Amino acid sequence: MRPEIAIPGKATVGEGPVWDAAVGRLHWVDIPAGHIHTSNPATGRTASLTLSTHVGAVAPRRTGGFVAATAAGFAAVGADGSMTVRRAFLPDSERMNDGKCDRQGRFWAGSTTMDFQRGKGALHVLMPDWTSRVVLDGLALPNGLDWSPDGRTFYLADSLAGEICAFDTDPENAGISRRRILSRIPAATGMPDGLTVDAEGCLWVAVWGGERLVRISPDGDLLGEIPMPVHQPSSCAFGGPRLDILYVTSAREGLDLSDDDPAGSVFALAQVSAVGMPSTRFAG
Repeated sequence: MRPEIAIPGKATVGEGPVWDAAVGRLHWVDIPAGHIHTSNPATGRTASLTLSTHVGAVAPRRTGGFVAATAAGFAAVGADGSMTVRRAFLPDSERMNDGKCDRQGRFWAGSTTMDFQRGKGALHVLMPDWTSRVVLDGLALPNGLDWSPDGRTFYLADSLAGEICAFDTDPENAGISRRRILSRIPAATGMPDGLTVDAEGCLWVAVWGGERLVRISPDGDLLGEIPMPVHQPSSCAFGGPRLDILYVTSAREGLDLSDDDPAGSVFALAQVSAVGMPSTRFAG
């Protein structure tokens, strides 16, 4: 299978793709630029909002607009780009990173220091009433996160540690327990970044600096690899009307690239023999 450019771009750090079935669009962000992109892969056209801050991830809200994980904390973003920080709790030396909604409409997101200090990162959950709490601390760079199809297992990548961890989770109480390492990515071959879980319960993980995606079974077995035409694939999500197209974001940050290098674009893989699970809107 060959990755094709679905959405041309030059994102510094393209991240956080989420397929919005209600409008048939892919939402994704450029973290340091503060951009929230809404793209139509059928036409290649993108509409963008620009925030005055880093934005690690967004999810559509049931009431319209987005919930955003920003440098300050959690914010509400209107369709016109207006932003209201609803839950500010991070100092200037930290920012939010990757995030995703669970099936109960809660928004989970990681935080990290600007210089990625080990042990200073944390995982937070934002409730529909806009209260939040720390679910897990002691991380470095919390990144890709998702849940098993039955909602009973939670997955989280800690990029600098090179680990993809699995946890038991209680869907009713947003709790996680029994942390174990599902898989490791050797540092010499890249870092685990954003991830998504397919309908069979397998994980698709973008390997930053590794020029590839990997598919991992729920037991941690490596099932396959897909080479990517960019050095820093950053995250992935299933989309399209049948959720059978895997969209992959990428980044140009830190690389000396020519103008025609495709890094920073969003790629599509249309023949991965897997389908994804529907995304959930934030309930707040």
